[in-house]
Amino acid sequence: MKTSDFYYDLPEERIAQTPAEPRDSARLLVYHRDTKEIEHKIFRDVVDYLHAGDVLVVNRTRVLPARLYAYTAAGGRVEILLLKRLGLDRWEALVKPGKKCREGARLVVSEELSLAVEGITPTGERHIRFFYEGAFEDVLSRVGTVPLPPYIHEKLKDPERYQTVYSKENGSAAAPTAGLHFTPELLARIRGMGVEIVEVLLHVGLGTFRPVKVDDVEDHVMHSEYYEVSEAAADAINRAKREGRRVICVGTTSVRTLETVAASDGTVQAGSGETCIFLYPPYRMKCVDALITNFHLPESTLLMLVSCLCSREEVLHIYDVAVKEKYRFFSFGDACLFL
Repeated sequence: MKTSDFYYDLPEERIAQTPAEPRDSARLLVYHRDTKEIEHKIFRDVVDYLHAGDVLVVNRTRVLPARLYAYTAAGGRVEILLLKRLGLDRWEALVKPGKKCREGARLVVSEELSLAVEGITPTGERHIRFFYEGAFEDVLSRVGTVPLPPYIHEKLKDPERYQTVYSKENGSAAAPTAGLHFTPELLARIRGMGVEIVEVLLHVGLGTFRPVKVDDVEDHVMHSEYYEVSEAAADAINRAKREGRRVICVGTTSVRTLETVAASDGTVQAGSGETCIFLYPPYRMKCVDALITNFHLPESTLLMLVSCLCSREEVLHIYDVAVKEKYRFFSFGDACLFL
């Protein structure tokens, strides 16, 4: 299967620059996989498609203020984007420009934070050791900023709008954006309907969003990301599978987490570790029955993942309809529900 098979044309004006206000006022395209019917709704209408006994799986990760600006001894500025924690004070990061961050380089972020480049990976990421006093997270909260995707050009007035309302655990370089549409009130209403909300964790790295640069999909290699599925979460999901109840994922990160730990019968195993799972057709989901997600970039691994729920042709048709109906795309855009 070719990467170009997942291309679609998107006018630039369809890329959302700001989040919907309120969160649950975004639009929702509903796709019924059995009948091929498409409906156009508002996100808060998602309650009309949920039933008592459903398990709604969300990713509790929280986006780090992972963008830093550091300076060389000569005064040159370097942009640093933290990707993955490697140890107490060591991180993997993207840097720009790379020529100022050769191995052994020392840079200063602020009076309370400096760093040394300890190594360079084959794909150009830097392994960085930080020097500071106190807790790194506290220092980072003062000197770092939340990174937004490069296609968003407007400054975000409230950084919390790039966090889900249920985010808890710092560790992501990007938000699990399907969850941005939920409000506390909407979640309370969903719980009141008898839907069980289950949390998993996957710290989102930029590898998920990087463009696929190979011609053949099978040749693409995903970067690893840290995940956790607790015993309680696994038990809730496995009970639902045994009893024939639906497991509905919020976002592709929740899908990747469950499918990493899923057995062929759809049950999941509690655990934690690194996953580099790459889902693309003709893969069929083992555990996931339905998905709430945003509209993804052309030729992206996320678009390929969504195609595993039905077919590439169906997904491209849905996206064609969404473009014509003027839906908003990508991180701050509208949502799609695959039933």
